[in-house]
Amino acid sequence: MSQQVDAQQSPLVASRAFSGFSVDDIPRAREFYAQTLGLEVTESNGMLTLELPGGTRVLIYPKGAAHEPASFTVLNFPVPDVAAAVDALAARGITFERYAAMAEGFDERGIFLGEGPLIAWFTDPAGNTLAVLESP
Repeated sequence: MSQQVDAQQSPLVASRAFSGFSVDDIPRAREFYAQTLGLEVTESNGMLTLELPGGTRVLIYPKGAAHEPASFTVLNFPVPDVAAAVDALAARGITFERYAAMAEGFDERGIFLGEGPLIAWFTDPAGNTLAVLESP
């Protein structure tokens, strides 16, 4: 049974929540996200903030040698045309992942054509998984 929380009692309702993930090298991450992906990146206190379209912010923090890439997709970028996005990112040096468990579902570019929206996964320099997925 779910319990409704009174918005006036919760300090979180008015908060601008954000997500975050770790990397092993902040300068490499900054270069990748700003230069390769072309995103707006700010740096403060040794951490990065991605300023994503639509006002979303994502914190990227250092873990150095203790970093382990996330075992899930940390960022999804909805795009109107996955093939065009894949081509543009490949031209910037991005290599797309092909997962063995779904090997027959990928086209020659690395776009997964199976269930759900068209999607293509790639990783940042720290091994975290990102994706572009087709969304109208």
